[in-house]
Amino acid sequence: MNEADFIAALTRLSLHPGARGFEDDCAVLEFGGETLILTHDAMAEGTHFRADADIADVAWKLVASNLSDLAAKGAQPVGVLLGYCLGSDDQSFLQGLSQALEAFDTPLLGGDTIKADGQRVFGLTAIGKASANPVPSRGGAKVGDGIYVTGTLGRAMLGYEGDEDHLEAFNRPSPRLSEGQALAPHVSAMMDISDGLLLDAYRLAKASKVTLAIDSEAVPVAQPGRRDDALRWGDDYELLFTLPEDTNPPIDATRIGQVEPLGFAPLLLDDNPILNAQGLGYEHS
Repeated sequence: MNEADFIAALTRLSLHPGARGFEDDCAVLEFGGETLILTHDAMAEGTHFRADADIADVAWKLVASNLSDLAAKGAQPVGVLLGYCLGSDDQSFLQGLSQALEAFDTPLLGGDTIKADGQRVFGLTAIGKASANPVPSRGGAKVGDGIYVTGTLGRAMLGYEGDEDHLEAFNRPSPRLSEGQALAPHVSAMMDISDGLLLDAYRLAKASKVTLAIDSEAVPVAQPGRRDDALRWGDDYELLFTLPEDTNPPIDATRIGQVEPLGFAPLLLDDNPILNAQGLGYEHS
């Protein structure tokens, strides 16, 4: 099974309402007057990081990628649970983990440690507290809304390829936590860009049952000559969101298109319909 098939099979199991039908990256659980946001991401050697990667950077990115999911919900981090596979560089991992937790003001709550042969896999569960209700989802975009992104896309791609000006964007991304909290009361839909702008926009459009019309030339990219690569590469951890037409974003962001009625395709790129998700970004096959 590929990733999409497996997730589709999971949706046929008994799901808590807070799972949102797996159309979001987080679960949303209400307890009394509080709403908790939970997410879990894993990183595998050879898939998410090279065998020769600085393991301190891997620890940082493991934290940042999970907190980016919280950012897309406008959540304030409460803490994280770590699933760790012991190796020869445990002290370096601890250093990177400590640096990330301090940088994002997020405490460690606990977790589990194992020893295994072969390639290592690390997991992290992040728990946050909603700053606004309703909590933003992928499924709320409305016809006429503007489509926006934060930051500049393609920086992580260039860093992965060795561009020294963009190494930090790949090795030590910074989740848009404060931006997500500022946006949460205003957006109609929001998610983070982890697998590529086009793939994540396609997912948002499917969840919202609308068409997202994107102008590729409006998208801010780090290297204009590689615009198409930047739209598909991922690992940017910027925010993709929609706002009602008469609402201006309360943070720095770039408008890249408009939400239209669901038509022939969920996604229009420069007026060209995109009918399926194949080739739009990174998916586990």
